[in-house]
Amino acid sequence: MDFTRKDYPEGFLFGASTSSYQIEGHDYGGAGPTHWDTFAATPGNVVRAEHGGIACDHYHRFEADLDLVADAGFDVYRFSTSWARVMPDGIGQPNEEGLDFYDRLVDAMLERDLKPAATLYHWEMPSALADMGGWTNRDVASWFAEFTEIVTRRLGDRLWSVAPINEPWCVGWMGHFLGLHAPGLRDIRATARAMHHVLLAHGRSIEVMRSLGQDNLGAVFNFEWAEPADDSPEAQRAAETFDGYLNRFFVEGVFRGRYPETVLEGFAPHLPEGYQDDFPLITQKLDWCGLNYYTRKLCAPTDGPWPHQTEVEGPLPKTLMGWEIYPDGLYYSLKRLHEYAGDMPLYVTENGLASPDVIEGGKVDDQPRIDYLNQHFAAARRAMEDGVPLNGYFVWSLMDNYEWALGYEKRFGLVHVDFDSLERTPKASYHALKRALS
Repeated sequence: MDFTRKDYPEGFLFGASTSSYQIEGHDYGGAGPTHWDTFAATPGNVVRAEHGGIACDHYHRFEADLDLVADAGFDVYRFSTSWARVMPDGIGQPNEEGLDFYDRLVDAMLERDLKPAATLYHWEMPSALADMGGWTNRDVASWFAEFTEIVTRRLGDRLWSVAPINEPWCVGWMGHFLGLHAPGLRDIRATARAMHHVLLAHGRSIEVMRSLGQDNLGAVFNFEWAEPADDSPEAQRAAETFDGYLNRFFVEGVFRGRYPETVLEGFAPHLPEGYQDDFPLITQKLDWCGLNYYTRKLCAPTDGPWPHQTEVEGPLPKTLMGWEIYPDGLYYSLKRLHEYAGDMPLYVTENGLASPDVIEGGKVDDQPRIDYLNQHFAAARRAMEDGVPLNGYFVWSLMDNYEWALGYEKRFGLVHVDFDSLERTPKASYHALKRALS
């Protein structure tokens, strides 16, 4: 790596991120079915119809996996809880076996001097709640509050930080407008309501945790830097619209108590009546804010219905996901989030690269990932030099895992996983980070 721990202020935190459904193995421990199980079982939704039934079998291998986190010199392990593992029906009786697993997981982090950074929801809605409309049903805020209370009462005394929901845009837009994530809808009314209700649930969750004395509470948003595909006013407008529904909808909702006019242009007829009355709950005080960043998007106009916008391929080098490598976008996004969040501590909660990693001679040479991380860490340091209060940086991901609709072929991990034997092999990027953090 082009940096060491000494290049950052004392107390700056380095970490690795994962999520429950992507690594745990949802067939184990009494977990209930989720809308991802249903989505994956529907032909055409997921590459090879792959699912998270076994995933990386982290459920049985978590101690060895946490040894990898600790041995790399990381300070923080960012993980998520599975709603359907804790509450198989989403509401009602908790699953003690699931809670016991998270008890053991958090205790194992603390035994290794790792700070547990919990995300309560990383995209797997219990099927019983999906049957009742899931995120399109306003009652989801109350259901999520109940789940929040159960997790907080069981684990809260040992958690370093908590964020209610990972990447609200993916929950709302990817799942309800693009149909690329569960529940696989393509419906603007469902999208508008889901995007509002996810922020309402965020607010209720923060309210519940505050009432129980939980502290260090935050939000995690995904940003993509939006730029027009050309110099035309129409392309500029397309970029503003994309920026509105991907970035600004959520940060303006949480920090400003409003939604962008470029989004209301399409959403206004479909948002719940009186939605404005929910902003006092949505805008509750946070202690920190996290940013997940991977790429930029070039936007062009279309003649179709709102959002009158499409993405076009850019000229920059791309990852295996087809995403442009644009480190400046992380710098710009951090600067912008700082404008919204003020002096609140910020964290890069996800950043990483998918590449076609293979084992040769017992090793994985993933130099492109090393290069990518070097470029993005440098962009983050530049933002810090310009006054952004960045307090930590968490790499996505600890290990190769289930990449949602793309199955198991897109590898983001610092650690290679053989999905037949489940053997773990630390890659060159893992060893490079270990040396940098020693």
